[in-house]
Amino acid sequence: MTASNRRYSTLAAAMAVVLTLCTLAQCAGKSVRVYFGTYTHKGSKGIYLSKLNLTTGALSKPVCAAETDNPTFLAIHPSGRFLYAAGGATRIDGKRTGLLTAFSIDKAGGKLTQLNRRSSGGAGPCHVVVDAAGKFALTANYSGGSVASLPIGPDGKLAEAVTVIKHSGSSVNKRRQTRAFAHSINLDAANRFAVAADLGADKLFVYKFDRTSGKLTPNAPPATTLPPGSGPRHFAFAPKGKFAYVINEMLSTVTAMSFDAEKGTLTKLQTISTLPADFKGPNTTAEVQIHPSGKFLYGSNRGHDSIAAFAVDVESGKLTLIGRQSCGGKWPRNFCIDPTGRFIVAANKNTDNVVVFRIDQSSGRIEPTGSEITVSAPVCVKFHISNPVEGKGK
Repeated sequence: MTASNRRYSTLAAAMAVVLTLCTLAQCAGKSVRVYFGTYTHKGSKGIYLSKLNLTTGALSKPVCAAETDNPTFLAIHPSGRFLYAAGGATRIDGKRTGLLTAFSIDKAGGKLTQLNRRSSGGAGPCHVVVDAAGKFALTANYSGGSVASLPIGPDGKLAEAVTVIKHSGSSVNKRRQTRAFAHSINLDAANRFAVAADLGADKLFVYKFDRTSGKLTPNAPPATTLPPGSGPRHFAFAPKGKFAYVINEMLSTVTAMSFDAEKGTLTKLQTISTLPADFKGPNTTAEVQIHPSGKFLYGSNRGHDSIAAFAVDVESGKLTLIGRQSCGGKWPRNFCIDPTGRFIVAANKNTDNVVVFRIDQSSGRIEPTGSEITVSAPVCVKFHISNPVEGKGK
């Protein structure tokens, strides 16, 4: 690793610690905002806003923060001033393309004001993240089988994509894996590599990320291949960056990997089921997230309708099942762990409800708090810190 990259990695790690400490201080004994992305075909108007009480786990009655079409995945700028939504579609030069929409966040009340919209670089955008410096938005286009990076201006507006890369590949499932379907894209802690999970190709594509230009270029090797028929969906780096995890939608498994932060390479360590051995019904997995402590990992089952909890061996990166908890509804498309690590907020798409679970900090087990709200077709949960580290992402 070069001296500049070592300095950047050290700075990124230090900033992560400072941000975590500030987050805990800001949230202690208070509430935190939470935004919900939705499908708008069932009566939802767009993005909804609630508050989570960090003592009781109660959610406030949701209000519409912005009217927009199908905001199915959300990302918040590290400054806390802007929000980005993947969803919606248009035609450019006769071709159908998805959209990313930029919003400003009202500091006082959390309402959203649309800033602009840009092509996501392909059809069916399903995931978006903002890099650690707040200069670029990266997105995965499911139907288009592509990934893209778009510059973010000082005013929060999106510019045209500087990189669009179309994946290639297929796999053994002749119904769902006839071609590439990019399902997510995530950046490592040092802001040097992006990992894109492709359900159709059964691969994790790895890209070098230029922090100055925002351009993506294939790494060497360019991908890690998963077992045939896995259908990799979402991906998460462990807090210290040594390990990473992908949840495989079609086989209902999680694959643990070691991550070489210098080379950007992934090495498979273990694959573990999210389901009970005696479960016979249909199931697909969706979200995977790691607890801020790095000690626990959670994944959602759609069909079994549960959240599977695993203990993480912080030395080896391997997982051990803790248990499974009913999600309190049907089809838990997404969930999120609050910034303090006390609660999980789960969005059940097919039953139009959002349910809160308390996390036992010693065992990692989760149990319902009794708090539940109604949101039409909720499919994404994102927490928002009103006053993040000063200057972060500017």
